[in-house]
Amino acid sequence: MLFTRSKLHQSLASTPRNLIKHFLITTTTTMKEIKTKKHSNTSSLLNPDAKCSSSVKSTPEIEKKYVHRVYDAIAPHFSATRFAKWPKVSAFLNNLPSSSVILDAGCGNGKYLGLNPNCFFIGCDISAPLIQICSERGHEVFVADAVNLPYRTSYADAAISIAVLHHLSTENRRKKAIDELVRVVKKGGHVLITVWAVEQEDKSLLNKWTPLTDKYLEEWIGPGTPRIRSSSSVTLESIPETEVSISQEEVKDFGNLSLVEEEEGMESESESGNKDTQQEYFVPWHLPYHRAEVSGASVGAVENGLARKDDQKGAIVYDRYYHVFGEGELERLVSGMKNAVIVDQFYDKSNWCVVLQKTSC
Repeated sequence: MLFTRSKLHQSLASTPRNLIKHFLITTTTTMKEIKTKKHSNTSSLLNPDAKCSSSVKSTPEIEKKYVHRVYDAIAPHFSATRFAKWPKVSAFLNNLPSSSVILDAGCGNGKYLGLNPNCFFIGCDISAPLIQICSERGHEVFVADAVNLPYRTSYADAAISIAVLHHLSTENRRKKAIDELVRVVKKGGHVLITVWAVEQEDKSLLNKWTPLTDKYLEEWIGPGTPRIRSSSSVTLESIPETEVSISQEEVKDFGNLSLVEEEEGMESESESGNKDTQQEYFVPWHLPYHRAEVSGASVGAVENGLARKDDQKGAIVYDRYYHVFGEGELERLVSGMKNAVIVDQFYDKSNWCVVLQKTSC
């Protein structure tokens, strides 16, 4: 996204001097422009020496197809169900010192951006339609990859990653995303990470998820390592947010209301004979017919095998890829870091969570 000069000045009024100017590292492959005006003067904001990264190009196809394209397609409907703030995240943000700079990596529809009015927030997400929603709400946001954040090293006071890492399909990518979160905060800064847990409070949810088994074995070299295939030219358009007005009746399509309201809570998919060890799942998103047909995008998605129809529920069903975390797995990912330590870890609302503190640059 590009800032207009007036919007930039509004941001700088409540931000340390030259913060934005020195904050961003941008490349043509890690950021997509969302233009609000034809001409925006942003040259002073960006790092002219930034090197191009191949991180987006090397994204596994399973993430492109079952994470990126799905969230682009369901963005307005997804956003309409994401409004309740998780108390643990709110407490973390509200306890940060005044004037802190906070990065939200994987900000979704921006429900946590601006939560603490005494701090300055910048968000990013891989989904351009979700970032457009954030932008229209007045937030400072960018389209960016969680494994290659476009921010300068050691500039933020804190960072959060809420329900993001479980969408990354390999352990190396999950580690890289954590490395990036630590890299962008200052020494002494804190990072909050939450992920879906395989140990669900409601065990029946596991019976509604689809485990990745025989049907998808051809895409996988080994556990958590999908084969890279040539990228598909199919794109999924999203439905304008103005068409969305969620009702309590429609919420029933997704199960318990509290789970729908909170992105961090788990949703739904199909039965596995080895539930104790299964961690790779497809979790469905039901997009009601009357919303799915507004732009006709979902018709093309069904024709191309990217979604399916469920006449019983009257919805187009999109599958989202998840690697759900087992107990201790998140801690193991960060235990070998030389520049950060775990200062808190907990299980809450079917999520594993850690708070890290950066110890050195």
